[in-house]
Amino acid sequence: MRQDSVVPPLDRLRTQWKREFTTVTALTLSTAGAATLRADALVVGVAKSRKGGKGLVVAPGAEAVDKAFDGRLAGVLETLGASGSEGEVTKVPAPSGLKAPLVLAVGLGTAPEKDEAYDAEALRRAAGAAARALAGVKKAGFALPVEAVEDAEAVAEGALLGAYAFTAYREQGKDAKGPLGEVALLGTKPRDKAYKAGAERAAALAEEINRARDLVNTPPNDLYPESFAAIATAAAKEHGIKVQVLDEKALVKGGYGGLLGVGQGSEHTPRLVRLAYTHPKAEKTLALVGKGITYDSGGISLKPAGHNETMKCDMSGAAAVFAAVVAAARLGLAVNVTGWLALAENMPSGSAVRPGDVLRMYSGKTVEVLNTDAEGRLVLADALTRASEENPDAIVDVATLTGAMVLALGNRTFGIMANDDAFRTSIHEIAEEVGEASWPMPLPADLRKGMDSPTADIANMGERMGGGLVAGLFLKEFVGEGITWAHLDIAGPAFNEGGPFGYTPKGGTGSAVRTLVRLAERTAAGDLG
Repeated sequence: MRQDSVVPPLDRLRTQWKREFTTVTALTLSTAGAATLRADALVVGVAKSRKGGKGLVVAPGAEAVDKAFDGRLAGVLETLGASGSEGEVTKVPAPSGLKAPLVLAVGLGTAPEKDEAYDAEALRRAAGAAARALAGVKKAGFALPVEAVEDAEAVAEGALLGAYAFTAYREQGKDAKGPLGEVALLGTKPRDKAYKAGAERAAALAEEINRARDLVNTPPNDLYPESFAAIATAAAKEHGIKVQVLDEKALVKGGYGGLLGVGQGSEHTPRLVRLAYTHPKAEKTLALVGKGITYDSGGISLKPAGHNETMKCDMSGAAAVFAAVVAAARLGLAVNVTGWLALAENMPSGSAVRPGDVLRMYSGKTVEVLNTDAEGRLVLADALTRASEENPDAIVDVATLTGAMVLALGNRTFGIMANDDAFRTSIHEIAEEVGEASWPMPLPADLRKGMDSPTADIANMGERMGGGLVAGLFLKEFVGEGITWAHLDIAGPAFNEGGPFGYTPKGGTGSAVRTLVRLAERTAAGDLG
């Protein structure tokens, strides 16, 4: 027997967690030029010429590199088959005029119009693709177009997210490639306060997104409600965040029937975690609620074979909320942010909730359970009611809630529902601004009737068609009167089962973290009214 197999899972996970977050990719703002930087590789951007032009265009930032190629870098890359397509990576040996031995050209898509800058998301994705291609490299200089602080921040964020690697469960042999060791950002102003602040924001945000990714990727035999709560507690103490954990006894005493009902079939009992970041100058309070089903078998309504292998990701909403609260604390935002992690494991057993059972929720409402695989809305309902008691200015819940949303919007776009059209529009605009694909969805009143129950106040299922909207209507029932609320269904983009692209890895993605953090920033600035 391996020695580490007898280490208690919670203790083992704590050790892995500490190790993972002391080996993040470093970020520096370099004063060196591309030609004089001592690094293992230089990253430059290339783009397709606009309509009417021919061939490739070397993007700004790479002038010194192009000069070292005697102005023929674009031609060399074209000879190697480079097209400038977004995310395309081409490696070439560096000429003698550069200190770095390797040049990596990454595609930026079509070049912008004259006097226009490259799109921030294009820079973010290009930097991510380059960083991923440089796994195992100690240091790389990024000479991508940086015309403003926002550009530098986008490159830094993309590179740090692209360098992500989940290695906690792999043997680290001599042939194993770790993530890129250091990102040296060129073309910036290292002594400028704005650039320093942008780099610090990018680093903090990327580390918290990667924290969420690690949680999503951790297998369910190690990540369960108790261990998730322990990780959240440790991080909260580190960053000055108040934390409260309601265990099974406290949930029973409080009458949290949704959380208890979903979790009663598992040997791992449920938890409700409250994280509270406060700022002395805050005038607004945001409440973030995350679905944290650490493994979803479907319960008695068991998922069919082929649909449960990745169900460790069903806590992605809670991971996003956790990361967003910690990021808000690290950035010192002048807004109060409360995070609610509704944690349970949905398993079939002799004690599991059955189709036909009626649960009395924390709100006092009764719910007839018609399908035990519609469990996320049950744990969220309790958390939404509890969050509403504190009367925040707005509540946003995040959940991998329905397969119907994936059918509607695909694997890369999350849906947004809300009880306020202006708030829904604001969140959609924020998501676009930070590079997260989203789409506003309605809450048709006529679908509510399908959840009428002859036995209870409401059923947890309604009409099959429009299932994602039905779930949103169910959650709306548990939001406090007069409180602005939005629901993000991230079932599609939360877990990438395909190949990596841009700064998005295979596996957990950290979906919605950037949107939540920017929402908090806008709220702190008073931009949301």
